[in-house]
Parts: sequence; C-alpha cells; structure tokens
Amino acid sequence: MTNAEKLALQKHACRIRLGVIESTHSAKCGHPGGSLSIAEVLSFLYFREMRVDPANPAWPERDRLVLSKGHAAPALYAALAERGFFPAEELTTLRKLGSRLQGHPNMNTVPGVDMSTGSLGQGISAACGMALGAKVKGLDQVRVYAIMGDGEIEEGECWEAFMFASHYKLDNLCVFLDLNHLQIDGPIEKVMNSAPQDKKLEAFGFKVLSIDGHDLDQIEAAVETFHAEKGRPTFIILNTTKGKGVSYMENNANWHGKAPGDADYHTAMDELNAALAQLEKEEG
Repeated sequence: MTNAEKLALQKHACRIRLGVIESTHSAKCGHPGGSLSIAEVLSFLYFREMRVDPANPAWPERDRLVLSKGHAAPALYAALAERGFFPAEELTTLRKLGSRLQGHPNMNTVPGVDMSTGSLGQGISAACGMALGAKVKGLDQVRVYAIMGDGEIEEGECWEAFMFASHYKLDNLCVFLDLNHLQIDGPIEKVMNSAPQDKKLEAFGFKVLSIDGHDLDQIEAAVETFHAEKGRPTFIILNTTKGKGVSYMENNANWHGKAPGDADYHTAMDELNAALAQLEKEEG
C-alpha cells in the first residue's frame, strides 16, 4: 500500500481507539484493553479488505466478520460507526438501557454485526458454518473473517471448530488471533498456557502466519497470503499489545474489563488525539 493509504488506515485505527475510550467511559464499564489491541486489524478489514455496504448491511454477497471475542464489542462498534453503519454519536450509549449497543454484539439490532457473540468459543464455530455455507451456496467471492482472543482459545469448542475448518478445507476462512498475552486473570502463560499456538494450528491443518498485529504492511501481506491459499483455512497470529495507544493501559491486565474514570478518560483522549494530530500532520 502507498504511504498515503497507510496513513489513512492508521487514522481510522486511531479513531477506533478514541471510540473505545469514549464508549467505555460513558458506560462506566466494558472491556477497553482487548478492544484497543485490535484497532489496526479492524481498520484494515473495514477500510481496505472487506466487501461490505453500510447502506445494505444484509447484502447476501458481503464478506463476513465474526468477533469471536465478543467482549471487545467497543472496538467493533467504533469500527462500524467509523465505516458509516450508524452515527458515531451513538457510541456513548454503550451498555445503556434501550441502546442497541450492548456489552456484546447483537446481530438482530446492530447494523453490520454478522453474529451475536460473547460466550467464548462459539463465534469461531459460527464463522466456520458461514464459510461452509458460502461454499455450499456457490458464493465463491464471500470470505469470512474471525477475530479471536488468546484467552478464548482455552475453550475446547475452539479446537473442535479448527478441526471442522480443516476437514472441510475452508480456504475462504481467515482467523485472526489477538495474541496480547493477557486475559482478565493475568498472563495466559500462567492462567492456561496455549503455546505454541503456531505449531498447534499447523497440526490442525491451517496455513499459519505470525505477524506484528499493529503493522499494517504485515497485516496486508498476511491477508494476501490468505487470498492465495487453496484447500485449507488460514490462521494469522497478531502479536499485539493489550491497551495499545493508551500509555497506562498498555500491557496491564487490570484494564481488561475496567472502564476509565474521568481523569483516566482525559489522559487517554489527550494521548489519542495527539497521535491523530501527528498522523494528520504527516498526511499534510
């Protein structure tokens, strides 16, 4: 991609992060840490990769995204708002009574949400079903993307889904693992070590790539590899930083499921707005 295209995606990622902080602060609850770590991949998918139409969210030939780690809904909502599925002002209604933006995505109420998720492990199973369904229907242009958490793959259902994806040769399925090494109870290596993720997924029949999950060039190259792969699904390990972009949240498990208070909110917004201003300066 050109430098101008990359800067544009970086700006989208920054605005997604701003939306995460805005919404979780307004709700006084939510999951900012693991939402901030997936901003780049969401920016790439919604603004460069996926075939979607905000004016027709149910378009049958669209690509699908399943946020299997459904607690990162603030990031998905911010990305959908940025893409034009609903007004950004609605982000401040997160988790409030009467709002369609609840703590986990609801496909029946939120435009652009392809699957209701939240119970860990179930989202990837649904994504596998979507990918197989597209093949059965002859929708060869439809691709299915899933974003999982590293704590999530401690669930046994995930591995059943991986086996299913390989068995049915779902080469239209691309799974992203947000490997930020922290879950609500602490480091994944101490809670329930799933390493080596790459070797395990290779053994389950996936094409596996491991990249810097905040590097847009690497994300693009990995997705291009997915496009070229035939006869097996692709698994992209995103090596990320939990809480990325907000200094006091980075690599801090305490911010997995805690909203910023007023002082923390202002610090985070100042940092992210400064980062956005720098990108706009570079853009000229």
